[in-house]
Amino acid sequence: MINSHQFREAAKKFRAGRISLTEFNDFVFSKSELRNPNEAASKGKSANQRIDGLIKRLNRRPVDSHKGDFGRVIAIGGAEGMAGAISLTGVAALRSGSGLVKVAVPEMIQSLVAANNPCLMTLGCPADGDTFHGATEKALLHHCEWSDVVAIGPGMGRGGAQQWILKNLYAKIPQPMVVDADGLNALADGEVELNLHEGQRILTPHPGEFCRLVDRSITSRDELEVAAKELARSNGVIVVLKGNRTYVTDGEQDYQNQTGNPGMATAGSGDVLTGIITSLVGQGFHPLDASILGVHLHGTAGDLAAKKVGQVSLIATDLIDSLSVAIQALET
Repeated sequence: MINSHQFREAAKKFRAGRISLTEFNDFVFSKSELRNPNEAASKGKSANQRIDGLIKRLNRRPVDSHKGDFGRVIAIGGAEGMAGAISLTGVAALRSGSGLVKVAVPEMIQSLVAANNPCLMTLGCPADGDTFHGATEKALLHHCEWSDVVAIGPGMGRGGAQQWILKNLYAKIPQPMVVDADGLNALADGEVELNLHEGQRILTPHPGEFCRLVDRSITSRDELEVAAKELARSNGVIVVLKGNRTYVTDGEQDYQNQTGNPGMATAGSGDVLTGIITSLVGQGFHPLDASILGVHLHGTAGDLAAKKVGQVSLIATDLIDSLSVAIQALET
């Protein structure tokens, strides 16, 4: 499945007479199997076969590629004192292969995020205190039109405006959206109806955030996974339940990740995962496949980082530093 930007570019060439109908069809359909757009490409395969096939797709880059071919990501989040969280998400998306990444943050931290990595585009939004102003919603809806996929939540804060922004963007944006961290808290605090959404939604809670989403106290991992599958099925979303052996489900299919280690229990690790999954969706992976490959890559990067610095000393930037090695290692 190609992303929307790739489709638009091919359509422009066809209308301009620069490519034939046959060439247009070859471009659109050659990158993946023909399938129902709501069906994961790797359905029915074993876990290892699934991961192997997805890795091959990730590393398939035509020689005439340009940055628009690999997804336009917009990451929304951050607050005063929390510029690092959304920066990690943006840089992780770049390291996972995204061609273009724009980070939308409250205006007072825009310079901090921009200074974090010169490869990120930044968008400063009106602020109310140390977080987004409620009026930002319309501007964000407009800016999201540019993107193929949206990540929202890391470092965003839990004020009233955040609930309003999340509720409206969650419901209205037609692009796939990955919701993490304070984005999940805003959904829970605002009592948002999770089944009301235009595009595909991927929720990436840790157990505490998940319990807030379902408004229940659950301590058993088995019970958490059963509840996650039901939440996914009843709301038409994908749930990535983080933790030891992260669990991914769309309510019908499920996957339990086998990579990773306790050293990854560190601030910012989830923000990195959000960036990875968002990047893969932007590159044209089905959201379920992107979630499965994302947690596998995230854990693999964590295992490589632990070998280098040890589990005790591992921090989130080590995961990003190890992502390129993880992708190369999985090629072989």
